[in-house]
Amino acid sequence: MITPPPGADARGAYLPELAGLVWPAPARPALRRGGRAGFAVVPSAARPRLLVPAGSRRAAAGAVRHSTEAQGAKARLRRAVLAAAFRTGLGRLAFRDRLVVDAAADALDAHLAAVLGRPALLSIHIGPARANRKPVVQLLDAAGDPIGYAKLGVDPLTRALVDAEAAALGRLATLDLPGIAVAEVLHHGAWGGHALLVQSALPVGLPRAAPARAAEAERAAMVAVSRCAGVDRRSYADSAHARRLADELAALGDRPEAARLSAVLAEVRRADPMLDLGAWHGDWNGGNSAALADGRVLVWDWERFADDVPVGFDALHRRVQTAITRAGVEPRAAAGRLIADAAGALAEFGQPAGVADLVAVLYLVELAARYLRDRQAEAGARLGHVAAWLLPAVEEHLAGRPGAGGVAK
Repeated sequence: MITPPPGADARGAYLPELAGLVWPAPARPALRRGGRAGFAVVPSAARPRLLVPAGSRRAAAGAVRHSTEAQGAKARLRRAVLAAAFRTGLGRLAFRDRLVVDAAADALDAHLAAVLGRPALLSIHIGPARANRKPVVQLLDAAGDPIGYAKLGVDPLTRALVDAEAAALGRLATLDLPGIAVAEVLHHGAWGGHALLVQSALPVGLPRAAPARAAEAERAAMVAVSRCAGVDRRSYADSAHARRLADELAALGDRPEAARLSAVLAEVRRADPMLDLGAWHGDWNGGNSAALADGRVLVWDWERFADDVPVGFDALHRRVQTAITRAGVEPRAAAGRLIADAAGALAEFGQPAGVADLVAVLYLVELAARYLRDRQAEAGARLGHVAAWLLPAVEEHLAGRPGAGGVAK
């Protein structure tokens, strides 16, 4: 069992758990200093962000290049510099912490090689604390090119998400998604008591579109996803979405946030707007898509895909997540601004006139229900505390809306 090093941050404390999930007994993962074996821990075992194969310069450089979708020029420059360091051998000297594994025959490495019909080198990105955090393993060939990605669902929530993504990818393969590239399911099954999904690698290394063109292509892709399963215009009050969301809020029990969210939903149902209902990706953020110079948009991480939601949810999600995580806007202000500017965000989705603010309110209620259901606050996620930012924004807006019936707080 690995012991977190002194001064380990939250990800450093998680590293032993991660190692035990990917290399369970009788494998014996251990942390060492220096050497060519195992995985280089970047930047250190106390603050791990990435595990890359230490024994291959090309594979280590490839693992860095394809580890996450770098957002912004500075992030892309840092990633390029780090990849170059590993390619030249400097990375091996600069990052000396190693995760070394005395692998057993039934370790994930061996199982994935059997599934793929070929050996694969593993690399793992270590993300921040979230209720839905799970091992996501990048699979590389000897040249450092990605050949696939494996996801492990290790608890009830993440098992459900892994299975949901497998089902979503299977369904998406049958739908018309013009200009959008989606991964293929290579394997879906179980391993070590966990849900396992192996999917193909998208061509993330191809030239990217210029920023203005990328933004345009991404919005067109969101519209295409919203319409891929058909669009139904109907009165909202008795729609499937309203009933499903009400049931999810009721299932939260006596949590005080649930009562307030139910009051918000009741106010929207009382207003009973005519809305277009369609599909959404469910978590479209800057790290889950890439617009290519050839006009295609790569989109991944479909575990939250759903239909029968007000069209435009993806655009709203992208906007508020970008404002908070990249622009540094205070969350409550970002939520209020999202509602105020919703008409512009939804302009391309064809919603009826005068309903954009209510679509934004419904999106925020949907997001809050997800965060509460997944217990994101308890897992340490910053935005999981919906009563501190999301609820005040929607309540304040509805209280000031013409014809409002009032929202209990």
